[in-house]
Amino acid sequence: MKQVMLLVCILISTLLFYLKGPSSWSGEYAIRGIDVSHYQSAIDWSKVASQQLDFVFVKATEGVTLNDKLFCDNWEAIKTEGLRRGAYHFYRANVSPEQQALNFIRNVKMEAGDLPPVLDVETLDGAGKIQLLAGMYTWLYMVEIAYGVKPVIYTNQKFYNTYLSGQFADYPLWIARYHGTRQPRLADGREWKFWQRRDTGKLAGIEGAVDMNVFQGTKKELEAMCMPDLMSRP
Repeated sequence: MKQVMLLVCILISTLLFYLKGPSSWSGEYAIRGIDVSHYQSAIDWSKVASQQLDFVFVKATEGVTLNDKLFCDNWEAIKTEGLRRGAYHFYRANVSPEQQALNFIRNVKMEAGDLPPVLDVETLDGAGKIQLLAGMYTWLYMVEIAYGVKPVIYTNQKFYNTYLSGQFADYPLWIARYHGTRQPRLADGREWKFWQRRDTGKLAGIEGAVDMNVFQGTKKELEAMCMPDLMSRP
């Protein structure tokens, strides 16, 4: 009877694990963060900051003219709470990359210690691969010149392997892959720096789901990627 009860307990525990899915974080990675936009509505950053977080990325701009309506509030609140912050631009491949870069530069005032700018690329918007890649190189170059640091490229594993593989070797990668605990595997064998491993995380201070991320490296390596002190540049 005891053996039967033990077997039932094991089966129930296994079933609950698969119903819940993997934990929000991956135990292998000590550096952890989230990314947010207006979809999370107003956030209680004091509650968020009291939890085990090392960084936050927040949506700033999209396309040529769009600004995230909560970016300014989030950007300042993240700094006030002492969290390491970064900003991203959602890229539209069928409109001017120059104007998109200027949209980001005009609206995002970065400081020493902030995470690098991020180019979020997830859709072709009807553009071809050559137009996509050429536009991305333009945006990345303009933003790197403006801030003095190499931007990060965000995308999902499928999009990267289909359109970006073999390109942008000098730029850090942030890859989304949600299938359990399997890490991103890129067709060209490149390493990723950030992994968005879940889009259904829960944190106190945020209503609804939030994206959960990990960083592959140490805190010193994360700091080394961040915005330099522009006053000290030659």
